[in-house]
Amino acid sequence: MRETPFSDSRSERREFWIAMIFILPWVIGLFTFTLYPIIRSLYFSLTEYRVIQDPRFIGMRNYVTLFRDNVFQKALSNTLYIVCIGVPLTLFVAFTISVLLNSKELRKFTFFRVVFFVPTLVPLIINCILWIWLLNSDNGLINALLGFFGIPGPSWLGSPAWAKPALILMLVWGCGGIIIIFLAGLQDIPESLYEVASLDGANFLQKTAHVTVPMLAPVILFNSVTLVIAAFQWFAEPFVMTEGGPNNATMFYSLYLYQNAFQFFRMGYASAMAWVLLLISLAIIFMLFRGLRRFRQD
Repeated sequence: MRETPFSDSRSERREFWIAMIFILPWVIGLFTFTLYPIIRSLYFSLTEYRVIQDPRFIGMRNYVTLFRDNVFQKALSNTLYIVCIGVPLTLFVAFTISVLLNSKELRKFTFFRVVFFVPTLVPLIINCILWIWLLNSDNGLINALLGFFGIPGPSWLGSPAWAKPALILMLVWGCGGIIIIFLAGLQDIPESLYEVASLDGANFLQKTAHVTVPMLAPVILFNSVTLVIAAFQWFAEPFVMTEGGPNNATMFYSLYLYQNAFQFFRMGYASAMAWVLLLISLAIIFMLFRGLRRFRQD
């Protein structure tokens, strides 16, 4: 028997409401645990709120105070240091290793891929303890290796000049996940492009610059964005290893935000920091997208 348009529409409505029932828990979770806290934090950023007292509206005072706060300026500069130096260095190392692992000579040796991925499997606290030992100025392995070559090792975590480079070493060491993503992107590049480049007389570096990098641009963008977000949210490692010291040399943005919120109980001030962080992150990510678009057009 042929179905009528009415029966079709009734069946479609039934499927629609069934679908709505299935996604209802997600919608409730979105409004309850995401949108409401975002709107609430925007309100708190305009108040003086110390948890045990009711919030008192003070307008833009928190935002004005932020940029007069020397510790905030130090935390922001430390975080931008990681974004501008640590993130590009980590991307460069991960990209170089992934290109080498994807070469015909090493592609069949999966052992090397496992070696570079293993550091990402180490639990965070164990990872921090391991690096505290490695960076120990008296009997750490890194200073022992430097001493073997006659180079006096610095006091890595005890020196304001060397504390951030020490944490960047730790960031680079844990880039195994990024290497895997790069390897997945490299395997999607057609081999014929490299063959054509070889016929034109291109060497390894020219192939990398004119074939690999342009074809891998979306993957580079993805890794760049995720690393920038991770850098702005960098909290656990400096909290466990240095607690922001020495002399606020490792006082990063998220760590100072945490201190204001849960140690000083300045929730309004911390909320203002969170919104400034959001705007800065969006601006940097927007520049990354614009840079990729211009790169691909060129």
